[in-house]
Amino acid sequence: MDAAEKPIIIIGAGLAGLACACYLHRAGRRVLVLEAADAVGGRVRTDLTPEGFRLDRGFQVLLTRYPEVERLLDYGALRLQAYRSGAVIRLPDGRQTTLHNPLQRPAAAFTALTAPIGTLPDKLRILNFVRHVRSRSSGQLLSHNASNAQDTRSFLREYGWSEQIIDTFFRPFFGGVFLDRNLSTAANFFEFVFQQFAKGEAVVPALGMQQIPEQLAARLPAGTVRLNTPVEAVEGTTVRLWTDQTLEAAAVVVATDGEAAQRLLPAEAAPTDLRWRQTTCTYFAAPAAAGHPDKLLRLNAAPDALAHNVAFPSDVAPGYAPAGQRLVSVSTHGAHGLSEAELAARLQPELAAWFGPEAAAWQHLRTYVIPYALPVYPAGQPVRQNLKVTDTLFRCGDFAAYPSQNAALATGREVAEMLLA
Repeated sequence: MDAAEKPIIIIGAGLAGLACACYLHRAGRRVLVLEAADAVGGRVRTDLTPEGFRLDRGFQVLLTRYPEVERLLDYGALRLQAYRSGAVIRLPDGRQTTLHNPLQRPAAAFTALTAPIGTLPDKLRILNFVRHVRSRSSGQLLSHNASNAQDTRSFLREYGWSEQIIDTFFRPFFGGVFLDRNLSTAANFFEFVFQQFAKGEAVVPALGMQQIPEQLAARLPAGTVRLNTPVEAVEGTTVRLWTDQTLEAAAVVVATDGEAAQRLLPAEAAPTDLRWRQTTCTYFAAPAAAGHPDKLLRLNAAPDALAHNVAFPSDVAPGYAPAGQRLVSVSTHGAHGLSEAELAARLQPELAAWFGPEAAAWQHLRTYVIPYALPVYPAGQPVRQNLKVTDTLFRCGDFAAYPSQNAALATGREVAEMLLA
């Protein structure tokens, strides 16, 4: 078989690998995607329980103004359902306040300005910062401060925000986005993500986040994606499977997560100093709520809490729960050292204090501990690392850029463009 007849082999059917495959297939190139798991998606997976709950593996949303998402996905087919812009914040003293986005809901501007979160100058700075990010492209924001080695926490203080609003808004909200309540994530990434929330919506597909990779996989010819096919090694353009079978490729793309990429890539091209953010998502079932749900995310500003963020996905997308039931998603960021049973037992008193005594009776459904949820993106790290290893070996994924769905899709597209060139 000559090189023109050999497929481009992509290892990994997460967002990066599937994006790369879709762009190559669209251009007429033959591709073969090898996936070790039993379904496509990588970290973007959804489980259907026997009772009819749809559980994303970790609380996730899709930001509609991500440039790569707009470029590639069919929003209508996904039947996207939106969270309302804003959040209900539980303050350290137990009080709750609702913060709406006045840029998307002008009638809520007065409420936002009078909410007990930060000072009036703090809130005016937010309005000014929204204008700043809306006036720039995503690329400009990602490159801004990229070489200054400034983390988000330092940036917020330098911009003039008070410690009060940092602790009661930025830390619980963006700490949840970054899985980093210390806000040590690079400031240029904070600016980029802030822009996405200012300009677009946070949504989920009607039937769970896994619909996103499934939509991409459906664009490929039958047989292109091979599931349950772990790869042992890459040797030049030869891919050796764990079964000792070998496959010959015109080129190889390593589109796995960073941990697997370290094993498959040559030492000089493997990710270096790779660290991960951990999160735990605990799901509960509750009786369906009476009245009209507000579709707002709940944030906990208490520094010693285990329940950092709480969401009700079925309030936004009813297909996440069976009739008469409500799905509750509770996120705990970082290592906690508790077993699944211990964590659930510790969470329920916190939830009862937050949502009322009925929360103590919520039924624990499942817990997902995700040790490799997001790669750490420290201040000073380049926005894009080298994706080309040799003329026939490439790598893509958010570990080679910054921690987001946008980066996974972007690096997959860029590798496809290199191969097509």
